[in-house]
Amino acid sequence: MDVGNPMTSMAAMRSFRRDPSVTARELPKGTVRRILTIARPYRRDLICFLALVVGSSVIGVITPLLAGDIINRIAGLDGTAGGIVRIALIIAGLAVVDAGISLTTRWFSSRIGEGVIYDLRSRVFEHVQRMPVAFFTRTQTGALVSRLNNDVIGAQQAFTSTLSGVVSNVIGLVLTAGVMFSLSWQITLLSLVLVPLFVLPARRIGKRLQEITRESYGLNASMNATMTERFNVAGALLVKLFGRPSAEAESFRGRAARVRDIGVLSAMYGRTFFTALTLVAALATALVYGLGGALAFNGSLSAGDVVALALLLSRLYGPLTALANVRVDIMSAMVSFDRVFEVLDLQPMIQEAPDAVPVPADDRSIEFDSVSFSYPSASDVSLPSLEEVSLPEHGGPVDVLHDVSFRVEPGDLVALVGHSGAGKSTIANLVTRLYDVTGGAIRIGGVDVRRVTMESLRDSIGVVSQDAHLFHDSIRANLVYARPEATEEDLWAAMEGARIATLVRSLPEGLDTVVGDRGYRMSGGEKQRLAIARVLLKAPGIVILDEATAHLDSESEVAVQHALDTALAGRTSLVIAHRLSTIRSADQILVVEGGRIVESGTHDELLALGRRYADLYRTQFADGERRTVEVV
Repeated sequence: MDVGNPMTSMAAMRSFRRDPSVTARELPKGTVRRILTIARPYRRDLICFLALVVGSSVIGVITPLLAGDIINRIAGLDGTAGGIVRIALIIAGLAVVDAGISLTTRWFSSRIGEGVIYDLRSRVFEHVQRMPVAFFTRTQTGALVSRLNNDVIGAQQAFTSTLSGVVSNVIGLVLTAGVMFSLSWQITLLSLVLVPLFVLPARRIGKRLQEITRESYGLNASMNATMTERFNVAGALLVKLFGRPSAEAESFRGRAARVRDIGVLSAMYGRTFFTALTLVAALATALVYGLGGALAFNGSLSAGDVVALALLLSRLYGPLTALANVRVDIMSAMVSFDRVFEVLDLQPMIQEAPDAVPVPADDRSIEFDSVSFSYPSASDVSLPSLEEVSLPEHGGPVDVLHDVSFRVEPGDLVALVGHSGAGKSTIANLVTRLYDVTGGAIRIGGVDVRRVTMESLRDSIGVVSQDAHLFHDSIRANLVYARPEATEEDLWAAMEGARIATLVRSLPEGLDTVVGDRGYRMSGGEKQRLAIARVLLKAPGIVILDEATAHLDSESEVAVQHALDTALAGRTSLVIAHRLSTIRSADQILVVEGGRIVESGTHDELLALGRRYADLYRTQFADGERRTVEVV
């Protein structure tokens, strides 16, 4: 190692810092083959990159020999000034060439590395987007983002720092050791004796560095988690409402102080490593000059050879040190690849059939035919490594829907009512294929939703939930998300229908107003009406409302209900009801209890039966009717 090069020294320190426990991990068969597949588009760049690395290693050995030749010519007075100048110019030329090689190598390294990062990130992001909702309900977001950042970068380093390091170290070690033995085998062997004096203590330091690094990662993750939770709108509101900013600040200072202390400790161990390396190299250089000088006086060695040996020695310890931990370096990169492949290999439970057909354009009926459903187990939809807490599940999946059958005719409005947890939202989610049925079938236009294209299914259905999500972006961006090609006139027409146009016109920035994280700059009713405008802009044939007015005040509820009347007009509608007027106007009401349809009929028919619906009406909807009458 060139101890004057701090980058090389730090690379060796990182090698000792890496946790060797990764070498004990069993990698799946075919991992190397898959890595080579990732590298295939860059094979020409890789060949050029490795050739440049070899060229740089050769120059690194030639330069000390030329310097030794100059010393011999000066000491022996058997050369000319012109000859010495020519050799000096050659050394200068090699330095320029090496600098050019360094820049070119960096260009190839960046091209390959950033290309690999781009490819892997794009593949993982696209793959994760295809995962079912069940995957996201179990996965820790931070762990998933880490795969796109830390693990992808770790995999990229396999093609840049790890690969180039192994190749350059092996070539440099062989060339340097070979030349040194040819000059003086005695000095070379004595120099190698000092290697254990550095490597063995370095391993001890490395073990402690591994422990410190693990602790540092944990403390940083804890601090970052605290910031993430407290800096989002919901977390900030909770802190302010409970009046604990001082306690939160004190808690954060404690976490930050531990991060500070571990950082100081890590820096000192790192400096100890670097200082030890520099000291051993200095001792070895002194040995070369001392023993080499004695041999030069005896005539066994020339003065130039002594200088060449001293210069070459600085290139001997680095490769030996780095290659001592090369298995850990390689396995660290391999494990990063494996963690990325682990996500890519998790197949989405919900996939488009090879022979999928579009949803029929002339029939927007919905039919449930003896549908049963149970939520998937963790092993079917997620990975333990993506869940912060992953406990073994006992027993098998439990059915939440049992033999559900009903039909919604085109243009009809069907309301689902029942107590919380009865299965109403599950029924709505199955229509959009957020989940797939485990028994029976759901048909739209007479075609099983599992046999229609995902794009046509999404285009055919619009959903408004009780917690309408808005991106931290402008009103315009949130609306056109439903239909990117929409014109300005289309946007205003949708907002007029949703009863939100007047408000948007009154805003200083109009359509370019940023709604804030999850739409928190807007009131609940305003968010819902924007969500309805988004559905109107999409213009689907089927609309699903999942308790869209559940948590609104009376005035907002009335405004949203007017907007919903526009959204539902002429469309096939499946509504999880909250408001009595919606239920009264429904063509059919389904009472859901324990995952079953226990009653069905119109409002008047079910009231006349005097059973479950009548009980629900008295407990849930009668108060809503009185409140609405007062508001209207």
